[in-house]
Amino acid sequence: MRSSPLNRSHVLVFDHGTTSIRACIMDASGAIIARHQRNFEQIYPQPGWVEHNPAELWEITLQVARAALQEAGLGWENLAVAGLTNQRETVILWDSETGVPVYNAIVWQCRRTAPFCEALKRQGHGPMIQEKTGLVIDAYFSASKIRWLLQNVPQAQHLLARNRLLFGTVDTYILWKLSGGQCHVSDVTNASRTMLFNIHQRDWDSELLELFEIPAAILPKVVGSCEQIGMIDPAFTNGVSVPLAGIVGDQQAALHGQKCWVPGTAKSTYGTGAFLVMNTGQTPVHSSQGLLTTLGTDALGKPAFALEGAIFFAGAALEWLNKKLDAFDHVREIDTLAHSLASNEGVYLVPAFAGLGAPYWDSDARGAVFGITQDTGKAHLVRAALESMAYQTQAVLAAMQSEAGLTLERLRVDGGVTRSDFLMQFLADILNVPVERTDDPELTAKGAGYLAGLAVGFWANPQAIQSLPEPVQRFEPRMSAQERERLLTGWHQAVSRVLSKPSFE
Repeated sequence: MRSSPLNRSHVLVFDHGTTSIRACIMDASGAIIARHQRNFEQIYPQPGWVEHNPAELWEITLQVARAALQEAGLGWENLAVAGLTNQRETVILWDSETGVPVYNAIVWQCRRTAPFCEALKRQGHGPMIQEKTGLVIDAYFSASKIRWLLQNVPQAQHLLARNRLLFGTVDTYILWKLSGGQCHVSDVTNASRTMLFNIHQRDWDSELLELFEIPAAILPKVVGSCEQIGMIDPAFTNGVSVPLAGIVGDQQAALHGQKCWVPGTAKSTYGTGAFLVMNTGQTPVHSSQGLLTTLGTDALGKPAFALEGAIFFAGAALEWLNKKLDAFDHVREIDTLAHSLASNEGVYLVPAFAGLGAPYWDSDARGAVFGITQDTGKAHLVRAALESMAYQTQAVLAAMQSEAGLTLERLRVDGGVTRSDFLMQFLADILNVPVERTDDPELTAKGAGYLAGLAVGFWANPQAIQSLPEPVQRFEPRMSAQERERLLTGWHQAVSRVLSKPSFE
């Protein structure tokens, strides 16, 4: 006889990133005991266009799950639940009868719909869209991508006429496949990133659907982030029943994994870009400074409002220095180079390679390096790239605190770039608050795992999760106020020179 889910010992989490997919196995202590990861192809049909192959995403999903279970020495029968976290805003349309996508997934980074979004701004739709969705009009979000597919892919219209077309972000598509076509759902955190979801009514908005010419029939049902939504098709699990629960967008998952469950707590995840999210509780804060109002979760996994700021280029600035300028051979050299200088010597790098995100939202801004002299070398550029992440973080957090009326007492951080001790100390100095770095690289997966476990009773309550061991290293600010102000003034001057427009829209 197979054990019931509540008697099982582990949680499986699928983590769908922008360049890779991994499966993580968690035990009751919150530890990741096994993980397996695979990269997938990045498709660039034209400059500024970014796509993924949905069939490859699905194939790798099962591969990494089976490999992680094998690494852990476990079987499907040992799983209490499976959760999922994902890159948000990426769009897939597919045939409800065959499961075949009509086109590649259009990725959140893709800029093909930027002209249409600019037209919407000129037509004056910005305030209405921000009021309903908490978002600024941008090609970053899902709505304009769905519209593009409907207007440019004949198969989409063919299936729509036959009531066979389905839309989903990555979570929706993978859950539909995992459940054998039984679950066409998305959770509130992912839905709130489509620019079609009314975050106050917690439902798809008819006025927005009409504006973007998107039929409601193709949309998924919206569920909570901490509820069981179905089962994995037993055909994939050797006949074992495994519940599906804990569905949450990646940045909200990291917020939950960092246990930022009360208003005023915030986290920043540093990878290719950086994403800062602050819990604002049950009160939505609509920003006039380019921040996004979105939905996250509270301690129980119920919807809670959050402010979010996206920094487009964080670790990507270091990658550019490595690949294009051969500034260093290995990431271990980054801190050595940064510490080789007593100061930045007036050198600032503004990494606006494809525009600036929050709080500027200037897609026409372009990158620049300021303060170069004959003595400027690769150490200056590496240090400037690291410092740029802290300056951008400070700009976002200053806007968040001002608009929410909340005071940040500490910043929780995660992501690969946080291995840099130089960045962590400089970040604490520029923010003038302690920075807490977890040594756990899987906070995003853990956030989804906690929500999945709560949904099925694997953990009895949030207090049980709060008490789990958590290794954290704390960096205290030690820079003088005068030096902080001097550095920030230099940064603001540098940014002002790359902006294409003087103020927020």
